[in-house]
Amino acid sequence: MLAAAHLLRLARRAGATVLPHEPVTGFLRDGERVTGVRTARRAIPAGSVLNAAGTWAGQLAELAGVRLPVAPRRGFILVTEPLPAIIRHKVYLADYVADVASGSAALQSSPVVEGTRSGTVLIGATRERVGFDAAMSLPALRRLAAGAVQLFPVLRDVAVIRAYRGFRPYCPDHLPVIGPDPRAPGLHHACGHEGAGIGLSLGTARLVAQVLVGDRPDLDTYPFRPERFAPREPNDQHRRI
Repeated sequence: MLAAAHLLRLARRAGATVLPHEPVTGFLRDGERVTGVRTARRAIPAGSVLNAAGTWAGQLAELAGVRLPVAPRRGFILVTEPLPAIIRHKVYLADYVADVASGSAALQSSPVVEGTRSGTVLIGATRERVGFDAAMSLPALRRLAAGAVQLFPVLRDVAVIRAYRGFRPYCPDHLPVIGPDPRAPGLHHACGHEGAGIGLSLGTARLVAQVLVGDRPDLDTYPFRPERFAPREPNDQHRRI
């Protein structure tokens, strides 16, 4: 949250106008081309529109008439009471890597334990696709606690002071969606990073900016192209855009 707030401050400092609590309800069009967005309060014309709506990016893309299968993948975190500095590094169980790469919608849990400067310990991580169901899940929280104790038995009698949850933007092929959408010219996407969005945000922003100004991107964005989820045409397996 601190990182996101800092990036927002930097954007404002660079001249960005932030319109909170004003969701996009549609797109402005000139023929097939996207030329801006519409909210409940106003129309906002733009030379290019960037869909960086995170877990809601698929819903926003639908308003432009394109399919983007970004789905919410719910996860929980436990926070312990403050402790002496007993966990100095983020520690994962190897199952975490397999869970991230899994396409299963069922509840999965692999322990990730990290101490903080304030002394609290963060315990993750679960994954499940249940839509935007924001309810707390006791089975998920129990799995988190059991996994943490498996890694650090010293946590067995430590109190949990709170739990929170969020929705990761999941893509079926586990790759983000970055770049212009040829199905809706003028619309660009930067979404679908699942749990790595903050960490990859600056690199993604650089790629998007390079494409928008016509520079050659530092990284080949073909694997991240938005239209990769559309039905394939014959003989397009080796086509590069």
